[in-house]
This record gives sequence, C-alpha cells and structure tokens, in this order.
Amino acid sequence: MSRVQERNQAIADALDKVRNIEAEQGVTRESLSNIRDVMVGLASQTDLFPPEDFPISKGGDGEAFEVLSVDDDGRFELYMEVADKHVTTPPHNHTTWAVVTGIRGLELNRIYEGDGGPMGEARPRVAQEIEVKKGAGVCMMPDDYHSIHIEPGEINMHLHLYGLGFAHLKGRKMYDESTGKYRSFDYTPEV
Repeated sequence: MSRVQERNQAIADALDKVRNIEAEQGVTRESLSNIRDVMVGLASQTDLFPPEDFPISKGGDGEAFEVLSVDDDGRFELYMEVADKHVTTPPHNHTTWAVVTGIRGLELNRIYEGDGGPMGEARPRVAQEIEVKKGAGVCMMPDDYHSIHIEPGEINMHLHLYGLGFAHLKGRKMYDESTGKYRSFDYTPEV
C-alpha cells in the first residue's frame, strides 16, 4: 500500500470515529475533546504527512490549504494547512465546531471571551492561549472566537477539521481592529 493510500485510510478511519462521537454525544465541549483526541492520534502519524507531500507553491504566498476529505453534504471537512510565513488572523468565529491539531511547527490559538455585545460594541478579550503543535490541539464550539498566529522559520503543518465545510458557512463574524467593530467573515469562493 502506498503512503497516500495509507494516509487516506487513516483519515477515513479517524473520520468514522469522529462521526460516531458526534452522532452519539452531540456537539459539546466534552465531545469536541474526544474528537480532538482522535485527531491528535491521526496527526501524530507524521510519517503519513511528510512536508514533501504538501508543498507550498514557489510563486505562492507562503501558505497552502489542501482539502483532505469532505462528505458529500459538506460535513466533516478536513484540510491541511501548511505555512512557512507569518500568519495572523483577526478574532473570528466559525458558526460550526472546529478542531485543529498539530503535525509540526506551532500555531498559537488565542481564544476570546465575549460575543461582541448586543450592538457589536464589545471588544473581545483573550481568555486563553493554546499552542497547537505535535501531540496537541484546540477545539472550538460554533460561537467561540479565536485567532491564529504562526511565526516563520519552519514549515508549519496542522490539520483543521470542521463540522461543516467553509463553502457552507453563513453568518461568520470577525472583529476588525481598525474599526473596533464586528463584521462579516463569510467565505467567498475564488472566481
């Protein structure tokens, strides 16, 4: 069996476990912790995810995303993020649950308190910082706000699993530091 076939089988096996956890336990912080444990197990099989299988294009911007699996209905979308540059996102939510696990490198996730207040006037406050690296991960409920911070210097590889794929997410919000307001952060497909 080739490495790609082994990787695809390991992904399929892990996602079967994830689907069962969600079906049996629903979407709670505890069930997401169980899903994170499954995904940490998958990500720890680093021999299945060598950097040469996920190259960043020479003319690219130093970051690449590759969808590894998604159900026909858009559920359980798993993708690989690879970055060798400085990455910072604004605080944002996903409107679906999310689990991010590390293969190599470090992705710092800041988790925020607050939801913007009734008029979008409340500045988010950092509640905790979680280092996503090999053997570790972070899980987020649909309304949790987080931001991602990656520093350059090494190839960073992380698995991102979402209860619903980006193309199906509606109503996502992000906090815009420049205006001090929350605004839409919905996915817009490239044309």
